[in-house]
Amino acid sequence: MPANTTGSSPKKKKKSRRLRLIVIAVVLLLVGGVGYGAYWSISTVRASFPETTGSLQLKGLSSPVQVKRDGYGIPQIYAATPEDLFRAQGFVQAQDRFWEMDVRRHMTAGRLSEMFGSSQVETDAFLRTLGWHRVAQQEYDTKLSAATKKYLRAYSDGVNAYLKDHQGEELSVEYAALDFKNDGYKPEKWTPVDSVAWLKAMAWDLRGNMQDEVDRALASNRLSAKQIDELYPPYPYSRNKPIVQGGAVNELTDEFDPKATPAGSTDATGGPGTVGGGATGATQGLQTQLSSLSRTLDKVPALLGPNGTGIGSNSWVVSGKYTTTGKPLLANDPHLAPQLPSVWYQMGLHCKQVTSACPYDTAGFTFAGMPGVVIGHNQNISWGMTNLGADVSDLYLEKVTAGSYLYDGKQIPFTTRQETIKVAGGKNRTITVRTTNNGPIVSDRDDELTDVGKSAPVGTGADDVAPDRGDGYAVALKWTALTPSNTMDAVFALDAAKNFSDFRKAARDFAVPSQNLIYADTEGNIGYQAPGKIPVRAKGDGRYPAPGWDSRYKWRSEYIPQSALPWEFNPDRGYIVTANQAVIDKKTYPYLLTDDWGYGARSQRITDLIESKIKDGGKISTDDMQSMQMDNSSEIAKLLTPYLLKIDIKDDYVREAQKLLESWDYTQDSDSAAAAYFNAVWRNTLKLAFGDKLPKELRVEGECLRVRPADDSGPLEDLNGNTRLVRECGKRDPDMAQPDGGDRWYEVVRNIIKDPKNSWWKTAGTRNKPGATNRDELLAQAMRDARSELTAKLGKDIDSWSWGRLHQLTLKNQTLGTDGPGVVQWLLNRGPWNLSGGEAAVNATGWNAAGGYDVTWVPSMRMVVNLDNLDKSRWINLTGASGHAYNAHYTDQTEKWAKGELLPWSFSKSAVDKSTDDELALTP
Repeated sequence: MPANTTGSSPKKKKKSRRLRLIVIAVVLLLVGGVGYGAYWSISTVRASFPETTGSLQLKGLSSPVQVKRDGYGIPQIYAATPEDLFRAQGFVQAQDRFWEMDVRRHMTAGRLSEMFGSSQVETDAFLRTLGWHRVAQQEYDTKLSAATKKYLRAYSDGVNAYLKDHQGEELSVEYAALDFKNDGYKPEKWTPVDSVAWLKAMAWDLRGNMQDEVDRALASNRLSAKQIDELYPPYPYSRNKPIVQGGAVNELTDEFDPKATPAGSTDATGGPGTVGGGATGATQGLQTQLSSLSRTLDKVPALLGPNGTGIGSNSWVVSGKYTTTGKPLLANDPHLAPQLPSVWYQMGLHCKQVTSACPYDTAGFTFAGMPGVVIGHNQNISWGMTNLGADVSDLYLEKVTAGSYLYDGKQIPFTTRQETIKVAGGKNRTITVRTTNNGPIVSDRDDELTDVGKSAPVGTGADDVAPDRGDGYAVALKWTALTPSNTMDAVFALDAAKNFSDFRKAARDFAVPSQNLIYADTEGNIGYQAPGKIPVRAKGDGRYPAPGWDSRYKWRSEYIPQSALPWEFNPDRGYIVTANQAVIDKKTYPYLLTDDWGYGARSQRITDLIESKIKDGGKISTDDMQSMQMDNSSEIAKLLTPYLLKIDIKDDYVREAQKLLESWDYTQDSDSAAAAYFNAVWRNTLKLAFGDKLPKELRVEGECLRVRPADDSGPLEDLNGNTRLVRECGKRDPDMAQPDGGDRWYEVVRNIIKDPKNSWWKTAGTRNKPGATNRDELLAQAMRDARSELTAKLGKDIDSWSWGRLHQLTLKNQTLGTDGPGVVQWLLNRGPWNLSGGEAAVNATGWNAAGGYDVTWVPSMRMVVNLDNLDKSRWINLTGASGHAYNAHYTDQTEKWAKGELLPWSFSKSAVDKSTDDELALTP
């Protein structure tokens, strides 16, 4: 019989949409709240639950495949050939996660409007302009190996075998809800390009410093170049160690040698990269348009998660000479926006006999919609990933005239194409995408951006001549992910790698997103490789938008040679830590990777934890690795709290809160009142010292101040003595606003904390409240404001305060859980959970200090791999294996995840058999 998870259901009579919504709501309430109820409730809600036992036919298999699921619904697949393995992977992932897969592919193709209507047209237009799906098609057609394409086709066949017999509510209850808005929607067949395109979405999420580039330009509307430099301080190499702590590039061979001694300091900046000589003299025209671009960019990460300075990951590996097992231990926890279901899907992929023809015996974390394992281990090696953060994107200002743009004194015709956006329940929209040699014109996607750069200052020196600005400059985006690559080949190569040589060879194909790859193997080796397609700029450093009309600012034709990218193998120190800190000291490395690193608060804390454990002959266990992942220590609290305690607070009401900090150990446990108060003080300190001084484009939307007009250079008071102030309201989404409180802001405060009269400590005040003139006055005001804020949020009794009550995680179902009807959101979403951890802690439950205390990014999974005995490895996902609301595995891992628990991770055939609860046979 054909593959079918539930059998055929009789067609029901057509009901009114409103009645059907009520029925679904009631059914979900019955199933979720009081039991299974009547048969009709089961057929409505449980129709999409996968068949996990018995036998099903799957067309195209060469021999039977076993799918073994443990008590958490995590599948381990056993097949005789790679094609059978990946065909079964597609089928199984479609069983659990097809709604998620369908939404993802519509997003990457710029086709969300086909599902959700006119509200998504602007997002689709922007994504069509970037052309992710077009680039993915080019990769499939021209870049990927024959084997990779064969595996992608097999995966697609498995997905489509499932779709053939499942439609509507049989796929997911979300389709029943979608039917109210988009009656008759039917998913198309899955294609290999749908899988490849998801890599573009992840590359966008981890694209590097584009947001910093925009923010610096926006800040120049109100701040001087010196002030902006103070808000983006240099990386503290002497205090927070880079990943690779030695080595050099051979000038003759252009190869990196981790054992070599650098010949001397090298300036890797490539020269000045600013427009307008940095921030000096930037005017309102450019700022308004970049602000609009910023808001346009933000709408895309809103579907994947915020792209802020906190987004990163932790990974580290410890050599067997320092572990209790005598073999390496490897930990990884990528930080992404919380999603329901989790972005990750746990799975094992096993050839029944591992041979050169069928080399896969691997398990780990996959993406639903893409074959292979992305992070995990096989029978020989383990690997983890963190975002390298390389600067792989630049904004270019373009001088546009009619159908052409200026380049080295000549008018070059745009490359153009038409894109038609189909809109559910509405008329089709057609857009024209214009592309320059620096990339697509992203400013075409927003009305405000039609006037980009009307009065933008340009030129960095006497030899830089800017064209007449006329009606303004357009903005183009150059980004490595828009050039076809073969990253998909790297996924399969990593899954089959046997040793460090294989690992490095696979890494060479990992073009985008550029990731820190750490390594360990069962032979006892540990290692690191920085891969990625990273541009070399002829002029400029990518910190500000560049003049697109000047070829001196173009990217060179070749990227940083893969041979020159930093790596390590069995370093003498016995461990490797990657947590988005600098990869290598820029003074000793000849190429510019970026200047916008994470500032190393997490990486140095992990390093300190390892060093404290192994000193005097100590050893690190799997339990220790797990405990480190949950470390809640606050680096900024250690710096700032002593200053807070020295302030003489006269008000007993505020003094009562200040006392909470006296015996605090700086850990941010969910039940800690001190952590709640400190983080409120930190939030208010940032607002007073920095936030209120930033332009509206960076501040939280709707939060208003009375400020001096940005374009007003006259006296502060008019002739009648009245203060010349205007009401100015923020424009940025709370999750993306500044100051966000990440470890860049730790460094900013560290640099001024010993200077009590620094100008950043001064505030203007109001008619009824004097401003601060120095550090202690500002900190005292921050403590007063924090006391008032927490009293309003948590109550007058400080004994009832806790960090977790402020710092909560709510999991929202993809799309309908954020934008669907209120009753649907209530039925599909889960939470809240009160969480420990915090911004730039190892347990990085991130929050944006400008926007509030809610959790905005999380360790999206955690794993600890034991290379001595892989069956003693551990893992956990943020949610569960299932994407079906009210399935037992929808969020069955979340409570354990919140507590820092990990699940046993069976790998060997015998261990998997012992942990198997359900077994499904897929037959030809």
